[in-house]
Parts: sequence; C-alpha cells; structure tokens
Amino acid sequence: MSVQVVSAAAAAKVPEVELKDLSPPDPVPPLGMSSAAVAAMAPPAGAGEPETPAAAPAPAPASAPVLAPAPALAPAAERPPAPGLATLSPATAPPAGKVPQASAMKRSDPHHQHQRHRDGGEALVSPDGTVTEAPRTVKKQIQFADQKQEFNKRPTKIGRRSLSRSISQSSTDSYSSAASYTDSSDDETSPRDKQQKNSKGSSDFCVKNIKQAEFGRREIEIAEQEMPALMALRKRAQGEKPLAGAKIVGCTHITAQTAVLMETLSALGAQCRWAACNIYSTLNEVAAALAESGFPVFAWKGESEDDFWWCIDRCVNVEGWQPNMILDDGGDLTHWIYKKYPNMFKKIKGIVEESVTGVHRLYQLSKAGKLCVPAMNVNDSVTKQKFDNLYCCRESILDGLKRTTDMMFGGKQVVVCGYGEVGKGCCAALKAMGSIVYVTEIDPICALQACMDGFRLVKLNEVIRQVDIVITCTGNKNVVTREHLDRMKNSCIVCNMGHSNTEIDVASLRTPELTWERVRSQVDHVIWPDGKRIVLLAEGRLLNLSCSTVPTFVLSITATTQALALIELYNAPEGRYKQDVYLLPKKMDEYVASLHLPTFDAHLTELTDEQAKYLGLNKNGPFKPNYYRY
Repeated sequence: MSVQVVSAAAAAKVPEVELKDLSPPDPVPPLGMSSAAVAAMAPPAGAGEPETPAAAPAPAPASAPVLAPAPALAPAAERPPAPGLATLSPATAPPAGKVPQASAMKRSDPHHQHQRHRDGGEALVSPDGTVTEAPRTVKKQIQFADQKQEFNKRPTKIGRRSLSRSISQSSTDSYSSAASYTDSSDDETSPRDKQQKNSKGSSDFCVKNIKQAEFGRREIEIAEQEMPALMALRKRAQGEKPLAGAKIVGCTHITAQTAVLMETLSALGAQCRWAACNIYSTLNEVAAALAESGFPVFAWKGESEDDFWWCIDRCVNVEGWQPNMILDDGGDLTHWIYKKYPNMFKKIKGIVEESVTGVHRLYQLSKAGKLCVPAMNVNDSVTKQKFDNLYCCRESILDGLKRTTDMMFGGKQVVVCGYGEVGKGCCAALKAMGSIVYVTEIDPICALQACMDGFRLVKLNEVIRQVDIVITCTGNKNVVTREHLDRMKNSCIVCNMGHSNTEIDVASLRTPELTWERVRSQVDHVIWPDGKRIVLLAEGRLLNLSCSTVPTFVLSITATTQALALIELYNAPEGRYKQDVYLLPKKMDEYVASLHLPTFDAHLTELTDEQAKYLGLNKNGPFKPNYYRY
C-alpha cells in the first residue's frame, strides 16, 4: 500500500506593482480632454506610487506525520494446505490466534459462502466439504496521528456522478461563467414572479436568486486581481469624485469584470442602474452580488426576448430617477430610449458605446441627423480594437468551442467569415492548433492581410460542403443563410463571434420539417429529415460570453477605457462635443495602456529632449497622430 503525503506549501508572496504615472507635468488640460479626465489620470497628491495589498503571511509548515505502530501479523495456519485442495475467495477472517472449526463452515451452506465472499477473506475447502483457513498476510499500514479524526469529519454520503454525465457536462459545468451555482439552483419560476429583497431590505432589482450573492462576491474579488488599471483608476480618482452627480444607465454583459467596472463608477461618485445586453452571458451569482451591494440590476441567464426588453425598461423607467449618461454594448439601450422615452435625451450628456454593432447604429443616427447627444466610439479606440477584439478572441474562441463540443482542432477544416480584429484573433488561434483555415472577406485590404498571413481567401459557397466549423465575425446580417445551412456536411459546427445575433439565419431553422434537440447547455442539434444534423452553438449569439468566459485582463483594458470615456463626456464643457460620434483622445488610449504595463514588469524607454525635438513630440505623449494605424 503506497501512501502519499501532501504538505501545505508556503503561500507565494505577491510582488508589489508600481504604476508609473505618465501624465504630463503641465496642469493645463490637453486639447480634447476635460480637466476631470486629466485629474483622473493623475496620481493623488502626496499618495506617491499606488500600493498593492500585502500578501497574506505564509502558513506555518505542516508538522511531520506521526507514524502509528503497524498491527501485528495474524498467525498462519498450523499446517500447510494438502495437495488437491480447492481455493475459495473470499472467506471470513478469524480472530487473531484462533483457527476456525471445520464443522462450523460447511461448503453446502450458501449463507456462509456468501458471507465469506462479502468479507473478503480466503478459505481452503477439502473434498469432504470442510473449510479451513488459508494462510493470511496482513499488509503493513502507515497511519497518521490525525488521520482518523480527519476522515470522521468528512460527509458520510458522497454524491455519485456517472462517467457519461461527467464527460457530457464537464465543458458547461466546470467554469465560473455558467457555473455550478448558476445551473444547480435554477428553477422554473421566472425571476419576474419572485419577491426578493437584499439584506438591506431593498427590492429594486430582479435577479435569479439573491442567495447566490456570496459566491458572486468571491468571483468579483478574483476579477479585481486581474484588473490593475481599473483598480488604480479607482484609487487615484475616488477622492475627487469626477462622476459625482452622474446617473449612468448601462446595458452590457453582466460578468465579474463588469461588476468591477460598476463598483469603480460608484466609487467615483456615479449612481448606476444596469441590464444585460445578452440573454445568455449573465452570471447569476454576480448579478446577485451586485443586487446585494445595492445596485439596481435587472438580468439573469436565459432571459426570453420579452424579459430582455422588460429588464431594460425597468432600468430606464424609474420614478424620481432619470439617467444623464448611457453606457451601451450593442445599441439596444440607446434604441429603447429613442423609441420609448425620447424626451430623456434632453438631460443626457452623452453615450459611450463599445461594440461594432452599436457604433454602426450611432453612425446611422448621426448621418440621418437623429443623434441628439454626443457619443464616444470606444470600439474603435486602439485599446479596444487591438486588445479586446484581437487578443481576447484569440484565446476565447478555443475556450468556447472546447467547452461546448469537446472537439479536437487538429486537421479540422474551418471557415472564418470576416478578417477584422475578431477574425484575425480566431484565425490565429485555430491555425496554431493545426486547423485548416479558410477566410471570407468583402474588404480587399483585409482580404490581402488574410492572404499574407497564410490563409486561403474563398467564398462561403465554395467550401460550405467540406468544412467542419463555420464561424462568423462580421457584425453583418444573414452571413450564413438557410441555403448554406442546407448544404453543410453532417455534424458541422456553426457559431458566431460577432456581437449581433443576426449573422446566422437561425429563424429559418425554426420550421416544422427540422427537429431541434438540446444536447447540453447552449448546444443544439438541428436535424434534417434525412438525418443530417448541424451543431448550433448559443443559438447564433456571441459564443465566448455565452458559452465560456473571456480573459479578465483584457476586459480591464476595455473597462478602463469606458470609465475614462464616461468621465470625459460627463465633465466636458458645453460646446466641446457636438451631436456626433467621437473617438477617444489618443492620450487616453496611451494612458490606459501604460496602466497595464507594470503587470509584465515592462519598462518604457523615455525620449531625450533632443529626440523629442527631432520628432516634434511631447516627451510624455501622445506619441502617434490620430491617423496612425497600429
């Protein structure tokens, strides 16, 4: 018997992170930035460099195990077994020092045979039917002094789970976003029909289960560790409260990372009300934690379309509270206010939009002359495009596909529709895993980039019969039509990495001749009359946030950009921004990036006075013109 001893390891000491202030010494706000935004980017007076929390003291090393004396060996039988005796296994082990009487154990007694088999001993049966004890050897055992006590503390009943369930549900049960807390406590009652209150007596929220708040709080605390820039911004600017008086209504993915953003906005002085921009991406435990903290949150995983718009309306239509800032992801919140409450725009100072779909809608409103307030296009800021869209999707596409399908990527044929930043990230990840990747594209510049990166540029019709996976990344509509779906091979996987759920024509699949079969969470088989089936993920909605998670560190970059955009629009003097769509000032992009460099122990090179003069730059930036393409 082998024994494995595991001792407690000393806790690793967390290195201190220094956030280097790159703000220019000149107190005059640069062009295109409000004084509040500049103040948020400056360190607090007398505070010096921001500090990181001290690491917890290392636990004392575990004491050496105490070895208990091994039990004495049981005596062997007095005589060796006679030739020709049959061996039975198992038999009842006799007490030490005693030999069982043959007459007491007859072979013809089924009870004794069963008893011997159950107890795990061994016996010898002679031709006349009598049974004698076989020689027994007791293995030496090592016992720790506290072993018995520790085992006694364990639950006596352990739930059993079959291997098939473990395999089929491991990809949807074992991650924080779909979470064991989210699915295990689901019931059939709609949150809209529940009467829930938090510990403070407030009922101004609607979540799946307020009792999950403790678990959600733990997830938020974990996310804070991977969002250094947002935490630094919270520390530097909370004294001045640059968002004091701001009433922000938000519609984004409600995840642990969003919770850190919301609590940062609150620390900076804002009041927030929030709904989800996606019916599948909400983490129920995080929504419960926010509601417990006093945030009016209206969201839960698995909302219906009616629930989706009801939640948005509950955020906006509140007696005695009217928003003056909008933080949107996809444009649904902005659309709802325009449709239902257009008079609210008289008091709204600006809109901050982070998705390509929402930005497209804003530009349409601006072109039609219907945009009533200034809007900040966060999606096209460098920190969003190059980090959230590219690097985030490069990692999360594999995560989402693995958790839902458990498939191997090596040798699979994949077509990626669109070669923007999201498409570039998806293609790079799949190529690195050994997949054969095709690309479709309408833009000749992006198409040429795909060719130079080693991908074959095709039309979707040319490869639709042979590919194993179809991924859309365009933000457009009807990229994959019913005609394409009809021609796909059996078991082809279809998913979407763009924000909008219009890229795959899912509505055309809801017809009587096709059968829908739910395989696991967010995975459906759509079966044709001839038996062919496709695997549809998240019903055509955003794959990574619906079926898995995204890297917290990347979301820190986006969330910090959103916070600075809100500060800038809210504090901008009247007349600085017209009723149009604007990009974030370059200086803010650089500042957001600089806040994340200490995580990598990165050291920026500083220009000399001579070099700065030669290039015509300020030593503290911005270092690139607005037209520069990174």
